[in-house]
Amino acid sequence: MKNKNTFITGAFITSFGIIISKILGVIYVIFFHSIVGEEGGALYGYAYTVYNFFMSVASLGIPLSISKMVSEYQALGYYQTKKRLFVLAKRIAILLGFVSFLLTVFLAPVITPIIVGKASVEHIRDVIFVIRISGIALLIVPVLSIYRGYFEGHRLFVPPSVSQVLEQFFRVIVILLGSFLAIKVFHLSISTGVGVALFGATVGGIVAYVYLGYQYFTKRKIFHNKIRKVEEPIIKNEEIIRKVFFYSIPFIAIDFFKSLYHIVDMFQVVRGLVSFQYTLKDAEIIYSILSTWASKFTMIILAISSGVIVSIIPHLTEEILKKKNKEKEETIHDALNVFLFLAIPITFGISFLARGVWTLFYGDSVYGVSVLSFSIFIGLFMGLFTILVIILQLFKDYKGVFISLISGFLFKLLFNSYLLSSFHQMSLPAYYGVIFSSILGYFLSSIICIVYLKKKYSISIQKVLKNVIDILIGSLLMIGLLYLLHFLIPIYSTNRILNLLILALYGIIGGGFYLLISNKIQLFQRVFKKNLFVFFRSIFSKK
Repeated sequence: MKNKNTFITGAFITSFGIIISKILGVIYVIFFHSIVGEEGGALYGYAYTVYNFFMSVASLGIPLSISKMVSEYQALGYYQTKKRLFVLAKRIAILLGFVSFLLTVFLAPVITPIIVGKASVEHIRDVIFVIRISGIALLIVPVLSIYRGYFEGHRLFVPPSVSQVLEQFFRVIVILLGSFLAIKVFHLSISTGVGVALFGATVGGIVAYVYLGYQYFTKRKIFHNKIRKVEEPIIKNEEIIRKVFFYSIPFIAIDFFKSLYHIVDMFQVVRGLVSFQYTLKDAEIIYSILSTWASKFTMIILAISSGVIVSIIPHLTEEILKKKNKEKEETIHDALNVFLFLAIPITFGISFLARGVWTLFYGDSVYGVSVLSFSIFIGLFMGLFTILVIILQLFKDYKGVFISLISGFLFKLLFNSYLLSSFHQMSLPAYYGVIFSSILGYFLSSIICIVYLKKKYSISIQKVLKNVIDILIGSLLMIGLLYLLHFLIPIYSTNRILNLLILALYGIIGGGFYLLISNKIQLFQRVFKKNLFVFFRSIFSKK
């Protein structure tokens, strides 16, 4: 029970830290959007899509594989091997980051025409510029990720969580202050302002790196603590490196295929919408909403899955290694329960409050509200898929991992344009088809993972499904209460300060009602192993 409470607490702490960083990433958009406008948002979206792709190449899934290997070596008592693993992983990250940086610099002129199609020379030059600026962060962020993986492998979740908050905080400062000075004070071009904003990722990475380096120095006794006395075998560096890359392959594939979903949209959305009589300007605005503005809220949902994943890797790795069959099934149930308990009501809530949320952050928009209210569900299904495929990877079932990844992506690739056209023919917004294809792709991958876990490892999620019913009931009751509330208090206001107060009120009432209902029907106890009030008292009473 103590181990389960440790896992759930770890998932809560890491999720909390990531959610704070994502909220910072959402809040700054209010001001950034007013500074750079829709045109700047499109440039920012192009650069970040390319950056995320090359970031997946630079990291190669190594941080999560480091967490897994550190947990494995710690459980086996291979302490010298663990230390050498950390040193080798940092060297690999530096090399891969530098190579990826060079690729963004030299391939930007090749990638840009494919993205924007026929565009002015000036527009192409601007896109090339922002892509190259975004690539600078690749020199620091991959190494930073190694430190986080090393901490998490030792089940030290607070320092990585704090580092993420620091990274995002300083990134936001540079984005807002830098773009404001560039565009509003010095009257430079939109592309220059966006370039300065993109450099914020580099600044944030440096600050977080310094912080984790200090934490590593102060906690070196914990890292060197030997809890088992075994005769450690001699493992060559070549074998460690080979194992790092072998363990990384599924993690690489997960990030790579998720990036491919965005790449498919980047190549098809603008051209597809233009073919349905959308103007090029409107099509680019819709793409910027999908890729940049609406996706900021999706990141809040994904923060929960990230927290669960970071916590589950060291726990489940040890349980699989020591063949604790009952414990590993309970850990999987706990992971899915925690994610769904938090993610489903938040997803429903953001969708229901989409008009107020969008108006608060971006003001009036022809397409923003409709995109956000539907695209937020991508985060729910992407988060579920990511947790399931990571679990399958921890069982070293690489065949199942790749079958699920490829199947979901092929569905997205084959049906993206078809669904875009189908929604248009049904007199629905054509871009709904793009969103729906992503949801179905992730859902298909999730189902395949569940089938593999059931058939090969006798991991049943029937208990989780029973909880899902209660979670859905609680979420729908919450939405029903908020719907009744809107007859007394308007759901949004054009005044941003008033709008913020309205959303805060809806959030407090809706969230509080959901927690109380879940506690009443003992759903909270089944998920978190404690009563609602006991759980939060234990969390906040920790020193």
